[in-house]
Amino acid sequence: MIKIQKNRSSCPVSSALDIIGDQWSLIIIRDLFLERTTFSEFRNSPEKIASNILTDRLNKLLDLDLISYVLNPKNKKIKVYYLNDSGIDLYPLIFDLSMWSKKHLDMKFHPLSEEWYKITKNKTSLKVISESTKKYRNFRESTLNRMAL
Repeated sequence: MIKIQKNRSSCPVSSALDIIGDQWSLIIIRDLFLERTTFSEFRNSPEKIASNILTDRLNKLLDLDLISYVLNPKNKKIKVYYLNDSGIDLYPLIFDLSMWSKKHLDMKFHPLSEEWYKITKNKTSLKVISESTKKYRNFRESTLNRMAL
């Protein structure tokens, strides 16, 4: 359980937004689902987050136990980040935000998003969420096994 130190109210929506409602936290979590795991991979995301903000958000997500990291055994300066179970549990929110955007925003989406929309078009949201979280858990396990060598 995440211990809330300061919150604006006892409203669950407000409290959740205090944790992940900034401009960048869900983008980092999305990137982890996209199997980006290092600081440089996050920096190279299409949104181009500034290094100081990225550092701040990674520390916040670490403090809240949404993510963790291991050091790359080949280069101990490189942290390999991954989602903890509480971070993985945010996937339905990311899925719903993406579906809302597809339905309501008149814009051209990133090619990865367009491809994902095509793949998931005829699947129920529960199936997509289940498959995606299972896939990420397998990726996390494989990454941690690889880093333990």
